[in-house]
Amino acid sequence: MYQYEAVEQVLRENGGYATLKTLYQRAPHVEGSEWGTKTPNASIRRIVQTREEFFKIRPGLWALVDCRDELPESVYRAAGTAEQRAQYDHWYFQGLLTEIGNARRAETWVPVQDKNRPFLDRTLGDVSSLESLPAFGYEELVQRASTVDTVWFNERRMPATLVEVEFSTDFQNSLHKFVDLRDYHASFVVAADETRKAQFEKRLSQSGFAPIRDRVEFLSFDEVSQLHAAAEATTGLDERLRAGV
Repeated sequence: MYQYEAVEQVLRENGGYATLKTLYQRAPHVEGSEWGTKTPNASIRRIVQTREEFFKIRPGLWALVDCRDELPESVYRAAGTAEQRAQYDHWYFQGLLTEIGNARRAETWVPVQDKNRPFLDRTLGDVSSLESLPAFGYEELVQRASTVDTVWFNERRMPATLVEVEFSTDFQNSLHKFVDLRDYHASFVVAADETRKAQFEKRLSQSGFAPIRDRVEFLSFDEVSQLHAAAEATTGLDERLRAGV
């Protein structure tokens, strides 16, 4: 069996789509496939990026072309408005970031109003580990943290990393949340498209955000997918998210 056939088999067994993480974990172990390489993950990326059988849905999420019309709406929404597609994209990255926290042995939280939102073949509530938010401080600060897209808590149930996913808004609301929570020893992360980094930096440079300016990291959606897939050469990304967990 050729390597691309192993990738195709995993996608087909998974409903026609899969994250890179799933492909990395399963494709090299498909019975009958041969991976005479020390870097199978790189081979998998090359296969999905160059062969016409596959197409990219979002960073870190690939599908079979011949399954395009059968994919769940939560995975691939060809119709609908740009706003509707952005909402599904938002939940997708929110789910990836929550799974990244789980992989780091953090306890993870998503807002109550998001728990029933779709994430691939599950909901965000299925992915997050906490049913209720730990009472880690004053009530108004706990309430503020409860609105953050995903929060990772350390073993003492203190907030370790707080992440906001940004698509169309101007970053101001997310940064104000971080200012309100700045007295906690936590990392603050904004995840957005790489093309919006300059806009993020301009907003962060405003005087009102000076107290957190050196504490907020920008992660592109491609970097989020790399961290989720545990691809090679993610050490630099890991270093940027080390505080607390």
